[in-house]
Amino acid sequence: MVAAGGSLAAWMLAGCRPAPALTRVGVIRWIGYEPLVLARELGLLDASRGVRLVELPSNTTALMALASGDIDAATLTLDECLVAIEGGVDARVLWVFDESAGADVVLARPPIATLAQLRGKRIGVEQTAAGALMLGQVLDAAQLTPAEIQLVQMTADQHLSAYREGEVDALITFEPYAAQIQRLGARRLIDSRSFPGLIVDVLVARSAALEGTEARFTALARAYFSALQDVQAQPIDARRRMGERLGLSEVEVTAALAGIRFFDVDGNRRWLSGPAPALYASAQRVAGELRRAGILRRAPALDHLIDDRFLPKDL
Repeated sequence: MVAAGGSLAAWMLAGCRPAPALTRVGVIRWIGYEPLVLARELGLLDASRGVRLVELPSNTTALMALASGDIDAATLTLDECLVAIEGGVDARVLWVFDESAGADVVLARPPIATLAQLRGKRIGVEQTAAGALMLGQVLDAAQLTPAEIQLVQMTADQHLSAYREGEVDALITFEPYAAQIQRLGARRLIDSRSFPGLIVDVLVARSAALEGTEARFTALARAYFSALQDVQAQPIDARRRMGERLGLSEVEVTAALAGIRFFDVDGNRRWLSGPAPALYASAQRVAGELRRAGILRRAPALDHLIDDRFLPKDL
């Protein structure tokens, strides 16, 4: 966490902080968030709409920036959102990007071929709630305890170099890093298909940042969901653009996207609206896992978690 804090300070000092007049939305490199970046590339989202995307190197950095108020909203996993709330951030979920269905993975260096063979090995993982969730599930599946592995904490942007330099024997990682590491010969041992519903990605905003900025967040939502439609309607062009940005081939982008279940506006209404929004049930399940792992001290209050007023009504 100290190293991540230093990275955030360096990022700020480097002059990358967006102008205060703009609504700042932090986004990390994750295949499920690429339609949001694509919206910017397609000209659907720019400073004229009062919104600026701030690209961040890791989930850790995004959480710290949101907690400090250096950004107004962030792309987070649902578990990270719950951790932020317990840490004192008055946050709201504006929409659900996706559910991971294979794009979060455990990769291992040959000759490791089974989860049981992780005993005594160095496993790299980011020190976030999402990393802890995946690690807990993997250890359960391998019938191992935390004492039986060597945990190597690192942020996601360090995964590729750590594997290349031989600093780890296995990694809990995600796309696009997973595809890049597999190029080096890493074996896929298990992925999020084995843990359905565990990793859900959401857009989270500080509640104070929503005051007086409704038009900005409405424009942001419209830009994102329009870009998502473009991904589905013109997949070849969208995958080419994503590949160029992420350093992946079109084949690798196609494989990575196969591990994602995106939710359009109608899908989001099922997640966020009605008398019993699906997000509440998912949050309760994830909170239970986080409490079991000792990451959350208590069940979070979910009464004001959702703010779905920005979902487009005509897409």
